[in-house]
Amino acid sequence: MKERKQGKKGNKKQFAPKNKFGKPYKKRGPKPKPLPKDDGTMRLNKYLAHAGIASRREADVLIQTGAVSVNGKTVTEMGYKVKPGDKVQFNGETIKPEKKVYVLLNKPKNFITTTEDEKGRKTVMELVEKSAPVRIYPVGRLDRNTTGVLLFTNDGDLAKKLTHPRHNVEKIYHVKLDKNLKPSDLDKIRNGLKLEDGEIQVDDISFIKGAPHSEVGVKIHSGRNRIVRRIFEHLGYDVIKLDRVLFAGLTKKDLKRGHWRHLTKKEVDFLKML
Repeated sequence: MKERKQGKKGNKKQFAPKNKFGKPYKKRGPKPKPLPKDDGTMRLNKYLAHAGIASRREADVLIQTGAVSVNGKTVTEMGYKVKPGDKVQFNGETIKPEKKVYVLLNKPKNFITTTEDEKGRKTVMELVEKSAPVRIYPVGRLDRNTTGVLLFTNDGDLAKKLTHPRHNVEKIYHVKLDKNLKPSDLDKIRNGLKLEDGEIQVDDISFIKGAPHSEVGVKIHSGRNRIVRRIFEHLGYDVIKLDRVLFAGLTKKDLKRGHWRHLTKKEVDFLKML
């Protein structure tokens, strides 16, 4: 009877090649696909929106009706991409996207955050009217008597991103009250309050070092209307002064009240990464 050859037994890892630490090499997965290169093209509806012709949805309608041409040819194809150097026309007139502008204002009191006011009140647009050759808009709102950091831009995509609740954009306020804030009320705010329109949770709240207990700092990401004032009013306090000292990483450092400045490229890049 022939003797059967004994095969090697045991865990396969036992015989796997090992590194210098005596551990089996890990199998490498498939190489990640490289990110697509930016070829400079842009969807036609986005191109029209950036030129200030219409919103993207409205631009889709304009394209479908044949009001837009590229290099002399009418384009009705949805998703058509414009290449660098293409000549885009709307109703026979050549258009081009506006240069994106980003302006930071240290808003003073007694200015309302709107582009125009039917009652003739002063608006923040008066303060930044000489800041850009194109029309810019405030990103979000600050109450008439609220001061501090306010961003303006003609970049609709970024503005929408910074005001959408999903992105949890951080804001910090310096709050001055009509009386000292009780430590028990500070804890109530820190633990969350239930207001008439639902629960509200701050990210952080604390007394300001070296200041009376009537002054506190509040970090919050909610964009609900008058939310900071309403938090304190809910507990029986009046807000005497409200100053936004930070918005999406931007501060009013070295920026006098009522003055504005353009964002740096580094600041714009940071906002786009949020």
